[in-house]
Amino acid sequence: MRRRIKYRLPSRKSPGNFLYWLLALALAVALVLLWWESGKKSRPKAASAARPPETRQITAPPPISGPTNAGPAGLSARPVQNLFEAQVALVQQGISPGSLDGAIGSQTRAALTAFQQKENIPQTGQLDAITKSRLLLSTAPYRSYVVTSNDLARLQPVSDTWLGKSQQSALDYETILELVAEKTLSHPHLIRALNPTINWTNVAASTVLQVPNAAYPEVQVKAAFVKIHLSGKTLEAFDANTNLLVHFPCSIARLVEKRPVGELHVAVVAPNPNYTFDPDVFPESPEAKQLNRKLILPPGPNNPVGVAWIGLDLPGYGIHGTPSPEQVGRTESHGCFRLANWNAEYLLRLIAIGTPVYVVE
Repeated sequence: MRRRIKYRLPSRKSPGNFLYWLLALALAVALVLLWWESGKKSRPKAASAARPPETRQITAPPPISGPTNAGPAGLSARPVQNLFEAQVALVQQGISPGSLDGAIGSQTRAALTAFQQKENIPQTGQLDAITKSRLLLSTAPYRSYVVTSNDLARLQPVSDTWLGKSQQSALDYETILELVAEKTLSHPHLIRALNPTINWTNVAASTVLQVPNAAYPEVQVKAAFVKIHLSGKTLEAFDANTNLLVHFPCSIARLVEKRPVGELHVAVVAPNPNYTFDPDVFPESPEAKQLNRKLILPPGPNNPVGVAWIGLDLPGYGIHGTPSPEQVGRTESHGCFRLANWNAEYLLRLIAIGTPVYVVE
């Protein structure tokens, strides 16, 4: 006969009771932790919210391996191969995608649409196959920029106050990064991405930088008229045969009642202007409320109207540059039409006194 062996759980009064329950608890905790860790690996991560254009990360465009078939005059142009090259090629046709950044955004889409309209191809606002085949790059996409002693000599801090600005010798660039970005029509983030080893707080003369090779075409003909689209926040200039000469992003007035609609004319052309600060125009400024007089601010790229002023025959209104090119395309001005400095400077060469400016909805 087999003997049955009975197993007994320790009684509550048993001295092994505490040890038993401690081991059981430890085993349960270990099983729960094991289940949790395995579950974490299989659970999908939540998608992060899309960054707005002004804060998205800009990375250097991928280099093209092998010959580019686009370089000095005499070499044939080739179709663009990526969005950065498309932005450079658009600039070469007088069509600005905003600050060059190699990223798709509303201003690049508007620039692509303008090119597609000019070429009479479907207006998708995208770098699609047919647009790639028609948008040709006529130079190498990059070039070298050598920092000079004259570049460094221009740098100076810009005062935070209107009074302080009026007392400066010039409202020039504050940093070498700002200078290089503006001279190459680029977003500062792109210049950083193209030159990752540069210490921007201590850039010496003769430093060689890689920058976009973007430049507008030589002016061959004056604009017959300019058209500003309020809804699209763009400015375009056309020749006498209505061929598109330039397409630029443009800021407009914050208040609807400050947006003139209709036919205006160029009345004043002033390169590198000074600026008259009138406290009455800036009622939102605490400093303006305390000042009881007008101030004359010196010229420079950080002047409130940038490096170019095109006065219109409506008092107080004009087209001008801005010290903040990355903010162009917004509804924030007091009434004038703001362009990036490089676009305002180029437009200055296209127009003349009396050129019609049509402002349309």
